[in-house]
Amino acid sequence: MKRVKMHDLQELVRLHGMKTGFRKVARLVGISPNTEREYRLALLEAGLLEGPVDELPVLRAAVEAAKPPKPTPTRQVSTVDRWTEVVKAMLDDGGEATATYDRLRLEQPDFKGSLSAVKRLCIRFKKAHGIDAKDVVIPVDTDPGDVAQVDFGSVGKLWDPETGRLRQSHVFTLVLGHSRHRVDRIVFDQKIETWLQLHVEAFEELGGVCRTVVPDNLKTAVIRAAVGVDDDHDRADDHDHDQHGGEA
Repeated sequence: MKRVKMHDLQELVRLHGMKTGFRKVARLVGISPNTEREYRLALLEAGLLEGPVDELPVLRAAVEAAKPPKPTPTRQVSTVDRWTEVVKAMLDDGGEATATYDRLRLEQPDFKGSLSAVKRLCIRFKKAHGIDAKDVVIPVDTDPGDVAQVDFGSVGKLWDPETGRLRQSHVFTLVLGHSRHRVDRIVFDQKIETWLQLHVEAFEELGGVCRTVVPDNLKTAVIRAAVGVDDDHDRADDHDHDQHGGEA
């Protein structure tokens, strides 16, 4: 409810006592004609319109008592409310809103929600979680053609038209450091042949090759994703990586 200003009521009573017209009162007081009428009728009902202008608390109490409280808005039930825990689990698994929506449609036959509803739910989760370190981006300035950054990560299960079933999918992203132009590809395996072919396709699309390629996550993108070694070998290679640095 809009706060009632006591000096507005005082001026309204004073001008009414001078037989000033209603519209002129509204203009002089600086309120709308509807608000002037609302205040005037409330004071008239309480018998205060003809009274003294110095009883400010009494005037405001009368007006506020005549204004019915606005109903508290209730949040509409979302079409994805019943899928809250499922969506949260998918987000925790690294999925984004669109991929989560696709998985729900494919994996849950009775899911009838919309993409916008899933996006709103994802935003609610992110606000409740707060800012994460991975959400903070530090820009890197490079010369043209100097550096490309590569990332390779999971995006959950997607429909593979070649096999006709849901399969674990991965996204390959190559971003040029200078222009920030990017190339994205969705694949369904992490073989070394796939990893190399993705680079070839990216450079063909860009029309050239940069001097340096820097994987965003060396262990995931090169050691495990490309070669498929086990955790014991990962730890040994981590030691070598620490000794020799992370240049690609």
